[in-house]
Amino acid sequence: MTATVPAAGPAMEARGWLARAEAWLDDRGKPAWIAAMVLAFILFWPLGLAILAYLIWSKRMFNGSCSSRRHARMGHTALRSSGNSAFDAYKADTLRRLEEEQEAFEAFLQRLRDAKDKAEFDQFMDDRARSRKADADPAEA
Repeated sequence: MTATVPAAGPAMEARGWLARAEAWLDDRGKPAWIAAMVLAFILFWPLGLAILAYLIWSKRMFNGSCSSRRHARMGHTALRSSGNSAFDAYKADTLRRLEEEQEAFEAFLQRLRDAKDKAEFDQFMDDRARSRKADADPAEA
């Protein structure tokens, strides 16, 4: 006895087509998304505007990668066994070391951002104090 799958309606077919198109563009990176947006603007400007809004909304325009799903696929591939235990041990050690280095680098960047924020805030407070002092005592200025 075979199981029957319910027929997919037009909405399901459209979603499948859009998901495939999105995955195809993600695999080709940000230049493919930009090319699709420019082409859409040329052919039908509201479609180009919709793609631009989607790129901004999904944060594809401003981050280094196009999709978290792409990274998830690459991560899944990285964890698969090659069949060679020595290589798998080396790969696991290297991936662990790279993750530690990435965490250390991200912590370093956060410390830099915090230091910059503090310096900007201190500068603002100093300027504000000088401005108040000048307003309070115009004879000394």
